[in-house]
Amino acid sequence: MFILSEIQDLVRIPPHSFNIPIQHSITDELNKKLANKIVPNLGLMITTWDLLDIKDGLLKPGDGGSYVEVRFRYIVFKPFKGETLTGWVTKCTAEGIKLRLEFFDDIWVPSEYIGEEYEYLQEEQAWVWKTDNHSLYIEVDEKVRFRVEQENFYNIKPKNSNEAMGIDEPADKAPAYSLTASLLGPGMGCVSWWD
Repeated sequence: MFILSEIQDLVRIPPHSFNIPIQHSITDELNKKLANKIVPNLGLMITTWDLLDIKDGLLKPGDGGSYVEVRFRYIVFKPFKGETLTGWVTKCTAEGIKLRLEFFDDIWVPSEYIGEEYEYLQEEQAWVWKTDNHSLYIEVDEKVRFRVEQENFYNIKPKNSNEAMGIDEPADKAPAYSLTASLLGPGMGCVSWWD
């Protein structure tokens, strides 16, 4: 679910941070710049793990900051295809189930990845698995086990550029990073069914 990714970047250290040890200043600036951001084809950036190499700082005319080239490792949320995760249901529709983790909420289980033995009940807004003598429900706020089927990256333009041009954003536009998941296979579905 998490990987360590090695990255190289140029970091600006502001003058007010010159009295702080360089490792702390760089870590703070990297986390301001990257934490909770999506990097295309990499994943959701979480936090700095360690600093591998720090070059000498350079000054630019007219700027009081110091520019330091840094090679570092960063913790990234990037589940692999086929990985089993546990999350919570946030929405059930006839098209599928929307799931979330504690820190990530763009997970979608399309109806074709739920299973033939399940059916959607519109009046209850829940998916139900009917066995021989029981009906097992998947409802909002249920804890479920699912398998990652695919990562989806979309190129999203910054809000400010579209607003400046007078372009209205569609309300249901795709997120920059999402997961397609499935409930197919043994042990998938509500965690309470298998305890």
